[in-house]
Amino acid sequence: MQLVGAPIDGAPSTGAVVTSAALSSLPQAVSSYIVIAAVAALVTVLTVPIFRVIASSRGLMAEPDERRAHAAPTPAIGGGAMYLGFLVSFAVTGWFSDSFDDSTEPLAVIVAATVAYLVGLIDDVRELSAPAKTAGLTLVGALLFTGGISIIWFRIPFLDLLLLPLDLSFLITVLWVVGMANAVNFIDGLDGLAAGIVAIGSGAFFLYGMQLRQVELLRPGNIGPLVAVVILGICVGFLPWNVHPAKIFMGDGGALLLGSLLAASTMAVGGRTPDPFSGQTFFFYAPIVIPLVILGVPVLDTAFAIIRRATRRQGLATADRDHLHHRLIRMGHGHRRSVAILWAWTALLSALVLWPVYNAGSGDEVVPAGVFGLAALLYVSLRPGIGGGEQ
Repeated sequence: MQLVGAPIDGAPSTGAVVTSAALSSLPQAVSSYIVIAAVAALVTVLTVPIFRVIASSRGLMAEPDERRAHAAPTPAIGGGAMYLGFLVSFAVTGWFSDSFDDSTEPLAVIVAATVAYLVGLIDDVRELSAPAKTAGLTLVGALLFTGGISIIWFRIPFLDLLLLPLDLSFLITVLWVVGMANAVNFIDGLDGLAAGIVAIGSGAFFLYGMQLRQVELLRPGNIGPLVAVVILGICVGFLPWNVHPAKIFMGDGGALLLGSLLAASTMAVGGRTPDPFSGQTFFFYAPIVIPLVILGVPVLDTAFAIIRRATRRQGLATADRDHLHHRLIRMGHGHRRSVAILWAWTALLSALVLWPVYNAGSGDEVVPAGVFGLAALLYVSLRPGIGGGEQ
């Protein structure tokens, strides 16, 4: 089923012929994306001081406690600068491009991102319950789905590719949004950690999307690479203020914004094409599993947290100090080194995905083993304690 504003991408065969027109338009497209990312970064880095002043004057500070790693009260609404960077970069895109004219997707992304940011901001100002946040993220997923950004194609392991019926597509879309947003929120526990991981992951996913476009498995107007490069820009702009010792935190407003934008970008690319392509075929779920690998650190951290809290009979929203970054700190790594280790892990996972994508299929057979091996190594080395006790 095809949704309004969401044409199904992909060429009719796996061996898509790359036309000269597609190749000639690619450098111009990349140049435009660089400008958009630069605008997002510049607006974000320049507006952070505004939100530091607002936070200080209104008392919107993250106070140190037993589960937080910072030592002094820190402004906690830095997500506002990210949101402004997102809005301005999208406005610039609409100003010099006509690709928004016949699509509902840009408006869907703007409205959904606004709702995600406001839900997080409200939680930063006055704490929301877990069901209330989940309801807000469900609304974000519904808005994206209504605007045409959803998961349409889905592959079941060892079985066939499915063109999802409308109701199932809606359910998986909402679950994808809720999962991505919570993954970013869970990993936001050390200075610069979430912003750095999301920057690396979104950059890798942008490169993945551009390669799909080059072989004509992604239409030029697909919004996925645009959203990915905007995410990269706002994270790069935020990092100078957020690396240790952080001068401001993104808060739930920033984390839910980034997670929702990641969900939109990955669905726009990964849920649209039924065609197998090098870099997809070694995964049973085809392209939709690519972001799960690129964002392997927050995804694994979220999975471990869910299992850990379930086995301890705790609520899923219960805070603890057993996340991957907490364990690195307890193992003797300093704040900066722990962040660097998890950044490097994300970069390595991204490289594993991009290698066969950019090298004509070489490595397809070893990438799954590499990914599962890295996951096992991460599990063993950090001993993430998914059982009932501390390890």
